[in-house]
Amino acid sequence: MAEKFIKIQALYGLLELEPFILLGALIAITWIFYKFFLKEASDERHRSLRNHFRTLLRHYVILAFLFLLFIFMQTSEPQIGRFAKFIPYVAFLTFIWGNVVFVKTSRLIVLQYLFLGSMKHGVPLLLVNIFSLILSIVLVFWGITHVFGLEVGPLLATSAAASVILGLALQDTLGNLFAGISLQLDRNFEIGDWLEITSGIQKATGQVREITWRSTTLVGFSDELITFPNRFMANAQISNFSPPDNPIVRRQIFRLAFGQNIELAKQILERTVAGVGEIRGIPAPWAYVSDTNEHWVEVKIIYFIDNYGSQFNIGDKVYVRGIEALKAQGIKLARQVVELSDTNQGHEISR
Repeated sequence: MAEKFIKIQALYGLLELEPFILLGALIAITWIFYKFFLKEASDERHRSLRNHFRTLLRHYVILAFLFLLFIFMQTSEPQIGRFAKFIPYVAFLTFIWGNVVFVKTSRLIVLQYLFLGSMKHGVPLLLVNIFSLILSIVLVFWGITHVFGLEVGPLLATSAAASVILGLALQDTLGNLFAGISLQLDRNFEIGDWLEITSGIQKATGQVREITWRSTTLVGFSDELITFPNRFMANAQISNFSPPDNPIVRRQIFRLAFGQNIELAKQILERTVAGVGEIRGIPAPWAYVSDTNEHWVEVKIIYFIDNYGSQFNIGDKVYVRGIEALKAQGIKLARQVVELSDTNQGHEISR
């Protein structure tokens, strides 16, 4: 029965010892690349890669068993009698499993290459999945041609109309897919970056958690999940607050009662803010008078941080420590002043 559908000799010709050895060598090279070039990866990354290798090893062991079974049955065909009719099926299963192992190995190589450029943060699986999909499609067409003897070209030509209809039906999906590929090729942001997405009156801020074939997911300051279609991301204005080398500037305002020692207050704030561990020492924090009126003098402190997501926690420390330090030196903060006017009596009351 198998001879009617499968080109037996062509299939047997593909199941030689050399491809099996080359596939094992490719897995060994992948392991060596991991051991020598990804030593500085995070613990979570190491666990993920080890799981990938364990899965790949299990598949290769199954492939080795099927390959040895095929070799044994082929060389012992006269002795195994009626079981000889199962040889083509074992050969075809071995061929399929070999392709699976090859795709998984190639996928792991691409994944490690992306990890090499991002040791700590995650990497989007979009490009890896697309690569795996394209490689799988190529292998399927190649297998159909060489194993089943079917011509793929006429089949693709006759399905052109169906492809157009399918393309129109999946217009949004394909648009998101190609927009996601474009975003990854541009590399304006990666997983772990803090972004502000602006499109018209819509604005959202969050940390990139995942980039899939359809959408990009952010985690907001309140741990809410924000999902944007990739087409929306491609057309939106994106501000990245996680530059690799440039610090993030932040500022806080302290209003001092009129008549206080302004120079002393500036020195106290600069010294106090510099003592917050999450704030950069270079450039150093600096304070200046930003506004004044008859009730208060406004002093603004400028400082630089590395983690955009920690800005509110750091700002809280700046306010608390700054207020305590000013009070300790006898510098008074301004009180809110509300002026009420009595238009009938002509009196003004200040509180």
